[in-house]
Amino acid sequence: MATQAAVAQAPLETEAETPAPALALVPTAVPEASSAEGTAALAPIIVIKKIMPGHGGAHGGAWKIALADMMTAMMAFFLLMWILGASQETQRKSVADYFNPSSSTAQVQMGATAGSNGLLGGRSIIDPDGFPYTAKQTAMMQMVVPRSEGGPTENEPSPNSENARDNDAQTKAEGKQAAEAADKANFDKMEQEVKEQLAANPNLEQLQTQVQFVREKEGLRIEVIDKADFAMFPLGSTKLQPKAQALMTEIARSLASTDNKLSVRGHTDSLAFASKDGRNNWSLSAERAESTRAMLEKSGIKADRFTQIEGVSDTAPYNPNDPKDPRNRRISITVKFRD
Repeated sequence: MATQAAVAQAPLETEAETPAPALALVPTAVPEASSAEGTAALAPIIVIKKIMPGHGGAHGGAWKIALADMMTAMMAFFLLMWILGASQETQRKSVADYFNPSSSTAQVQMGATAGSNGLLGGRSIIDPDGFPYTAKQTAMMQMVVPRSEGGPTENEPSPNSENARDNDAQTKAEGKQAAEAADKANFDKMEQEVKEQLAANPNLEQLQTQVQFVREKEGLRIEVIDKADFAMFPLGSTKLQPKAQALMTEIARSLASTDNKLSVRGHTDSLAFASKDGRNNWSLSAERAESTRAMLEKSGIKADRFTQIEGVSDTAPYNPNDPKDPRNRRISITVKFRD
């Protein structure tokens, strides 16, 4: 009796709302049925498999590899630039000679700093014994020294920056000392010139004792002091007398030879004076200082050289034991040291 194998076919699952996925037809071999009467080929079994789409595109990881390669190349480039900037000419020449020998058979001649075993002889390029720093390179080298080996901490400045500040401070101090020495020499010359000019002028010869020179911390103070028989200003007045104007002209001639800054201070005695407009010794001393400044400027002193014009009344007397002493009335001109 002949037998026949049933043909099985998987039903197709489709949905009206969504398109059917791709179908893969996979033929499956079915063993042939044998019988005494004969054999017949069976139909293939059709299996439907749904192939879901993969997660490629923007969710892939290929860009990470490209970024890592780029960052590695950039790090190597900047490291190369740093080494070229930190090394010396002889070290760079040794590297060039190592990779570019004169001939294929010639022995490579290393530089003096290359060492005896290889390019750098087993030494680091930032080794203090093999790398003579310059002032600019040293600050950069200190940044790569570990703290465990004596490198600077976050809140501690590097020793080289302190040395640079010390050198700058020492240079400024030396420059200031040199300027003060030059000013002192000019002060001596100025004092000698004023004395000689007063002595050579018959009209001012009697005023020599009224001009005094005092060395102080700020510089040279020239004081023009009143006496009982001669005053620079009439009592209660701010107008210089003719002899006082001639005296200020001679002083201005000596002051014009330097460019030091000047300050003018007016002093009075303790005698009060009657004034209808309410003026007193304070305003009088300040006005006399301004009159002196104007006379010096008229005699050739530039206006920008004056740094201070003040009146102190009778608070700084020449003779503290006698507040009414005529010598307490005076004008002080200070020639200041240069900065």
